[in-house]
This record gives sequence, C-alpha cells and structure tokens, in this order.
Amino acid sequence: MLRSTVSPRAGLSLLAAALLAGCTTVGPNFKTPPPPSAKAYTATGLPASTASAPGTLGPAQRFTPAASVQTQWWTSFGSSRLDALVQQALHNSPTLQAAQATLRQARETYRAQAGSTLYPTVTAKLGASRNGINGATQGVGGNTQHIFNLYNAGIAVNYNLDLFGGNRRALEALAAQADYQAYQLAGARLTLAGNVVTTAFAQAQLRAQIQATEAIAKAQADELEITRKQMQLGAVSLVNVLSLQTQYEQTLAGLPPLRNKLQQADHLLAVLLGEAPSQARIPRFELADFHLPAQLPVVVPSELVRQRPDVQASTALLHVATAQYGVAVSNLYPQINLSASLGTQALTTGALFGPGSAIWTLAGALAQPLFNAGLHAGASAAQANLQAAGANYRATVLQALRNVADALRQLDNDAQTLRAQAAADTSAQQSLQLVDQQYRLGAASYLQLLTAQQQAQNARIALLAAQAARLADSAALYQAMGGGVLPAQQAQQQGAAKAS
Repeated sequence: MLRSTVSPRAGLSLLAAALLAGCTTVGPNFKTPPPPSAKAYTATGLPASTASAPGTLGPAQRFTPAASVQTQWWTSFGSSRLDALVQQALHNSPTLQAAQATLRQARETYRAQAGSTLYPTVTAKLGASRNGINGATQGVGGNTQHIFNLYNAGIAVNYNLDLFGGNRRALEALAAQADYQAYQLAGARLTLAGNVVTTAFAQAQLRAQIQATEAIAKAQADELEITRKQMQLGAVSLVNVLSLQTQYEQTLAGLPPLRNKLQQADHLLAVLLGEAPSQARIPRFELADFHLPAQLPVVVPSELVRQRPDVQASTALLHVATAQYGVAVSNLYPQINLSASLGTQALTTGALFGPGSAIWTLAGALAQPLFNAGLHAGASAAQANLQAAGANYRATVLQALRNVADALRQLDNDAQTLRAQAAADTSAQQSLQLVDQQYRLGAASYLQLLTAQQQAQNARIALLAAQAARLADSAALYQAMGGGVLPAQQAQQQGAAKAS
C-alpha cells in the first residue's frame, strides 16, 4: 500500500498556491464599440436658431453645442408646478420602483455568484455515529459483534480552479447584466419625466382648445338664432338655417372628444404620479404657464452614445453576449476541481482533539471533454448571439441618431409653422376688430361680426396647437439627447463600486 509523504500543512500550501496561480481567460475580451463616424445629425445643416414669432411661446431658440444635458431638464420650461409634478412622479412611480428592485436583484445576484466563484467554499463538519461490526466479517474469530462510537470534526475546502476563465466569464456576464438593469432604470426615469412633461403640455393645449371651441359654438348659436328670425321674416330660406344648424351641431359634436382627451390626460398624469385617478390632485395647466428654453443643447453624436440610456443598455447587452460566448468556449477546455479537508477522528470525545487523531485529505480532479457534439454547437450558438447583439447595438445607435435628427427638424419646421399661424392669428384678430368697428357704425351686420369671431377663434385654435407643438418638440430634443439621467460617468462609478 502506498503512503503519501505530504504533510497536512504542505497539502494546504499546495492548494493555496494553486488558487493563486495565473489562469487563462478564453474567449474575446469585451471592448466598447467605437462612437459613430457621423459628425452631424441631418444631411443638410440647421440654422443657428429657429424662426421666431410673437408671444411668450414664440421666441427663437438657439442650438448650442454642449457636452451634456442638464439632469433636471424639465426645469428649463419655467414652471415650478411642473417641476414638482415630475419630482413626485420620480418618487412615487411603481414602474420606477419595480425597475429599482430589478436592479437590486441583479446586483445581489452578482454578489452571490462572486462569493461562490472567486473564493473557495469552506465547510465545518462535526459528527457522531454509533457503529456495530460483526467480528466474523473482519476475519476475527467468532460471531461477536463489536459496538463503538465514532466522533469526528473537521474543515473541508473546495474550489474550482478556473483555469480557462469560464467562471470569471460567467461572473462578467452577471456584472454586465447589472449594468444593463441600471441603464434600464435610467431609461425608465427619462421616459417617465418625458411623459409627465408632454402630458402637461397636452392638458394645457386641450383646455385652451375647449375654451376656443366653446366660444365658436356660442357664436354659431347666436348666428343660428338670428338666421331663424330672418327666415320667419322671409329674408332667408330654410336652406340657410339648416346649413348653420349643421355647422353648429358639428362644432358641438367636437367638444366631447376634446373633453374626453382632457380627462384622459388627467387620468394619465395621476397614474404617472403613482396615484389613482379618483384620488390624485392634478393641477390645471395653461400654456401661459410655460416658456420655451432659449438655448437648446446639442451634443455631438460621439457623446450622444454615452448619454442615451438605451444605447448604454444595448452596450451592456453586447458585453453580456461577449462574456457568455467566453463561457461557451471555456466549456471546451479541461475543468479542474481541488478539495482539501483537515480534521480529527476518535472513538471518544475526550480523544477527539488529542494527539494521533488528526486526519486530512487533499484531492484534485481534472475533467476533459473527449466527445460532446453539443459543446461545439453551444459555442456556435453563443457566437451567433454575440453577432445578433452587435447588430442590435448598431440598430439602437442608428435609431438614436434618427430621434435627434427628427427632433431637430421638428423644432425648425414647427417654429416656422408657429410664425405662420401667429401671422394668421394676427390677421384674424385685426379683421375681427375692423368688422366690430363697422358693426358699431352700422356698416356691417351682426352675422358678419359673428363670422369674423368664428374665424378668429379657429385661427386661435391653430395657434394653440402650434405653440404646444414647440413645447413638445423641445421636450423631445431633451429626451433624444438622453435627458442627462444617469450619465456614463455615474454609471461607470456605480459599476466600479459594484465590482469592488
């Protein structure tokens, strides 16, 4: 029988040396994709500033190069009530709370896996057993049964020597998955803030539109009443009355849909705030409560990919796929497991820790796949997944560039629309004033005055829509730029703290 000449202390020293030995990490190392080569967002250049129009929502907005976007970008619209609403939503939203919990889960999963991957598992054992042995089975004469107690205590150490980095790649994938959840949370915050802001703008527009439509309906009702009296006097025919009646009823029919949209906007705001529609206290916004940001930040495309949460999330998924491919490749290589134990064993508790009771083991096992067709298929599948993640990343970047290009073009085009609508509104108001003066002098009929009032109100409705569009366009640009929520530097700091 061969007897080992390695002492327990020497065996543990060999195990520690094996744990500290350098290992190879197979598979590709993740590299952050290079920034887009595009230097601008649109094929043709934009003007330095947008067109201007009269009124508080008509000033020109200047496009200014910026390195980043302010975190609380909604404050640039100048409404303290809007600021409070966004902060309430960010604090109470169950959607954000779910995203925060998912992020905590991902980070704790990483820590749990890191604890069992990076370090050996150490287990303490303490046991006792009562045993009976028949002497005849042991070559001892007779049929005597020997009964004895056996006590043991010890410590066992197990470790998977990650020689080719499969465990480290799996841990790397979990860390990248936690980064992904962090950027998902940032994207949820950006979306929530944007929804609150644009819904507040829509609420203000709808309220003003309802007021203007009600004024039109009142003017049409007055005109219809006058026309009926004229018909009774034989001045006009029934055709004129029916035509005005149709116009009036169509205007009235347009009011319930507007009120429904306004109520839905209030309900949406309540849910965004994390409250039931019946319990939320939603402020009544007016378009006059807001003003346009005079300066609009425009970051270069290379910086955009570091600020957009969706692009950063796609980068994290690419990192996950890269690490998972490394895991699949490492499965093709040998796996080495080391174990050691040190303890004592005795027939009595008094002798358990006495001299001569020490026992120890030191073991190592190597497993090399000789034939497993599924391993190569798994590596090929992981490689295809990596290629898909790369393509998805490029698609996300292109979509981000498109979002910014759309927002910039909308700002420019809608500013020109507002200027035209403001001019039309001014002309309609001037026409109304002239007709009103003529009516007071007897040179115009009351019907002409009512018609001028309706035209003025229609022009005002179009103006309100153009004003609200400029507000929404400004919010859309902030969102397209990444909104300043969880910038790349902060995410990297969080990732470094997590990894440590």
